Amino acid sequence: MSTKQGQQYVEKIKEHAHSLGFSLCGVTTPESPMHLEEYHKWLSDGLHADMKYMSNERARHMRANPKDIFPDCKSILVVATNYYQGELSGTSADVIPGKVARYAWGKDYHTVMKHRLQELMGFVESVVGKPVKYRLYVDTGPLLERELAQRAGLGWIGKNTMLINHNVGSWTLLAEAMLDLWLPPDEPYVVDRCGSCTFCIDACPTDAIMSEPRRIDSNKCISYLTIEHRGTISSDKRADLHDWVFGCDICQDVCPWNNRFATDEHDVDFAPVYPLPHLSPHKLLQMDQAEFSGTFSGSPVKRTKRSGLLRNASVVLGNNRDNKSIHVLADSLVEDPDPIIRAHSAWALGQIGDTRAVNLLNYAFDNEADTDVLVEIKSALEELSNQKKWQ
Repeated sequence: MSTKQGQQYVEKIKEHAHSLGFSLCGVTTPESPMHLEEYHKWLSDGLHADMKYMSNERARHMRANPKDIFPDCKSILVVATNYYQGELSGTSADVIPGKVARYAWGKDYHTVMKHRLQELMGFVESVVGKPVKYRLYVDTGPLLERELAQRAGLGWIGKNTMLINHNVGSWTLLAEAMLDLWLPPDEPYVVDRCGSCTFCIDACPTDAIMSEPRRIDSNKCISYLTIEHRGTISSDKRADLHDWVFGCDICQDVCPWNNRFATDEHDVDFAPVYPLPHLSPHKLLQMDQAEFSGTFSGSPVKRTKRSGLLRNASVVLGNNRDNKSIHVLADSLVEDPDPIIRAHSAWALGQIGDTRAVNLLNYAFDNEADTDVLVEIKSALEELSNQKKWQ
């Protein structure tokens, strides 16, 4: 294939990619990542928290050598989808809203984007006139996909470590197709358009964004704490969640590139599916496993599992300190089968703290068998006793 013919193929592929709903499309090579050393330093410094799937030896090797994933790979097609849905109002005023990151408002992007990529692969084969071997990845493979996107000319990696495009912003999801077909690569995006701006760094309530080098400390990141982290959230980090029950968009909300260029493309696959875009922590705490599974089937929200989502809902109610939440938290503390949820409900009652909360915590203490939950109840009672919140 000549370079000229390859460029003609790429133009047709990009045009069809846009027709399928991809906002950006580019081509790069399967060479080793330039940021690999920095990635390994990020891991060695423990900034991946307990996401062990990132740090195991096989994952490290695969990210260092993309061709080991797919030895026949000659080109990597990188696509991005804009999931921005505009500004949507929350729930009614008498319900405490739990915020959900925008990418999770609609259908699961893994399913949506893989289906679109499969359609694009059919088009690629029709354009080149022969079968093409490929591997598709939607945030699932051991690829440093933001570097691949930058190398494919889709944008630059911002100070919040998100890929930013000067025409679209950062409200995008990435996916890759590794091909056994050579296509002329696009020019890498080499301009850093963040400049001296520090909006994302200044706005992050947990100081998770590190400017030099550009890193995220997952141990502090609200998205990590509410989605990837399993088990108990450290008591000193619970207030950081504010009203986020799943993910966090703060660093993107304040980004000038999003404020200037983000557009709602009305992609129906990412439109909010009830009960999203915001969730009621009260209603979440009343969900059993069957209702959770039914409500969030086909949604990214299922990633955090019932234990994580209801844990987060308890923390949000504790942060709001609204005594209207006492009843639902008390029911959760006494009746929920998951000790993680009971433990965080105890903490939340301690944050609200009035006479009813004290009585309920004492009752629960006398009837609780789980050691970790008992520790949380005791801690809540001690804090209330010291501060005398209920008097």
